[in-house]
Amino acid sequence: MTITKPKLHFSRKLLAIPYAIFLLVFVLVPLLIILYYAFTNGDTGAFTFENFINFFSGTGKQTFFESSRFKTIVQSLFISVMSTLLCLLIAYPVAYIIANCKIKNKTGLLLLFIVPMWVNFVLRINALKELFSWIGIYLKSDTWNIVNTILGMTYDFLPFMILPIYTTITKIDKSYLEAAKDLGATPARAFLKVTLPLSKAGIMSGVSMVFLPAMTNYVISNYMTFNHTKIIGAFIDECFKNDLWNLGSVTALILLTFMFIITGLTGGFNAESETGARGTSLW
Repeated sequence: MTITKPKLHFSRKLLAIPYAIFLLVFVLVPLLIILYYAFTNGDTGAFTFENFINFFSGTGKQTFFESSRFKTIVQSLFISVMSTLLCLLIAYPVAYIIANCKIKNKTGLLLLFIVPMWVNFVLRINALKELFSWIGIYLKSDTWNIVNTILGMTYDFLPFMILPIYTTITKIDKSYLEAAKDLGATPARAFLKVTLPLSKAGIMSGVSMVFLPAMTNYVISNYMTFNHTKIIGAFIDECFKNDLWNLGSVTALILLTFMFIITGLTGGFNAESETGARGTSLW
């Protein structure tokens, strides 16, 4: 007599349970706490929009545009934009050269930019600061503090710009470039009309991965400027350290909303779906 063992049915949906639990505990719950403090009164816990009004009203006789809070936001935006542009100017040629070089082991070239990320973050920033001091470009002034911060941001986030651009370029169908050459396009025109438009998804993904963290990573600005340059992330940290949970939550919520808008405008939510999508009317 043959005994038939019951078959165990395993659904791949079960693999999503740990991920869902992680999102619930470390993303959704902290976000709900921020929402609670942003929309409630610090004394009574009653629902209010007063926290948002106080954020934009400034302090004392100063208006919001005259306050240090506005200066911090503008300074954060400037540092973030300049860091992103500098990363892009360096990362795109590097990614393009690696993607099109004849070397078989391209992973080894990528490791040259990834390996430094395996070193402790604080140790890397301190090493960069000491290197700047040794070669004589590390100066202590308001202008140079911003420059030092931008260079530190660029050094730290450069791999996050290189990798998505490299991945996108390697996925481009080579037949597009061949067709461009057959139609008489020069290498420069083929790059501008084929490679650059089709690598837009990687550029947008890299911009999102650099621009958004650069506004909040106050550790770099603190170490590179001895706490003399404040960005929006440092302002939020000070609010929570001084028990100003309502003000800190409002600032964090406004920054989060701004990040979602930037991500949506740059196509960060669906960048990969555009890779290699259009191959007609490029030149």
